[in-house]
Amino acid sequence: MTSSTYRIGQIVPSSNITMETEVPAMLRAREAIYPERFTFHSARMRMQKVTQEELKAMDGESLRCAVELADARVDVMGYACLVAIMSMGRGYHRQSEVKLARAAAQSGASIPIVTSAGALIDGLKALGARRIAIVTPYMRPLTELVVDYIEAEAIEVIDSLSLEIPDNLEVGERDPMDLITDVERLNVDGAEAVVLSACVQMPSLSAIPIVEDRLGLPVTSASVCTTRKMLEALKLQPVVPGAGALLA
Repeated sequence: MTSSTYRIGQIVPSSNITMETEVPAMLRAREAIYPERFTFHSARMRMQKVTQEELKAMDGESLRCAVELADARVDVMGYACLVAIMSMGRGYHRQSEVKLARAAAQSGASIPIVTSAGALIDGLKALGARRIAIVTPYMRPLTELVVDYIEAEAIEVIDSLSLEIPDNLEVGERDPMDLITDVERLNVDGAEAVVLSACVQMPSLSAIPIVEDRLGLPVTSASVCTTRKMLEALKLQPVVPGAGALLA
């Protein structure tokens, strides 16, 4: 790490095209108001279809990716696939973070590890949200695993909308502004926050301020929560213009 330039490392599914756009977009927006600068570095795990079988196989590649990113001496490392973690069982993000840190240490590096799954939980707790509603692109059985995972962390999911898109590349190619009408199908009565995209591949950043304004509730996403957790790991102010209440 140089005086004010930080290397952001991400472990992403091979078909992910969103985290390498939304995370840089947020941190570039932050550069307009803070002096720190960022560069972006990725390693990929093979995955095309969002099924439990492919997710499990992909997760097995995460340790190789951690070693590769550690070779680049990134300053923080994010595992950018929420459902891969959540489909592995309750609380698995904690185990994953330990395993990734150990793998990174093989290169002689001590690197803070963030998982999108853990970041979402922490972000919701930072908002004080005990009751939420979520939108996912997943098939219903995977969405149910995500709901169970979140609820095991003492956050009630009062409603969930599954868009049921099995192809991961197709998820990433969605227009984020479609979420403005998608969310109208979600029951938000009694919700204290809305997760507009409980998936790091489903674009949502540009829609978040609009939906937040319309609902009068905090609105966030897996990518926003991951960005917040990365900034905290770097001991930087978790503030990004235009990314919703969590980064305000």
